[in-house]
Amino acid sequence: MANLIDEKTVERVAHLARLHVSKEEIPALAQEIDAILKYIQQIEKLDLSCVEPTLHALDLLCPRKEDLVQTSLPIEEVLKNAPAKEATAFKVPKVIES
Repeated sequence: MANLIDEKTVERVAHLARLHVSKEEIPALAQEIDAILKYIQQIEKLDLSCVEPTLHALDLLCPRKEDLVQTSLPIEEVLKNAPAKEATAFKVPKVIES
């Protein structure tokens, strides 16, 4: 079976996700991601028409935690790793055209 992902794609995705991946790590990552994608392909072939959709494998109740009012982080701390900022906000590329 042919590879579903190549090293160039791994590099591109890492770049877009702003992940530092060394040249030595790329071949192993490509193999691991390829194995995951092939496994997903196998799962997609299963006939699950008689399986009732579930939110969780076990019938559990979600634990709830009371909301607590806390002091926010300083704006400088929040924005220190932002790739782009404007005044006190994150600056992001326009994605909706008028």
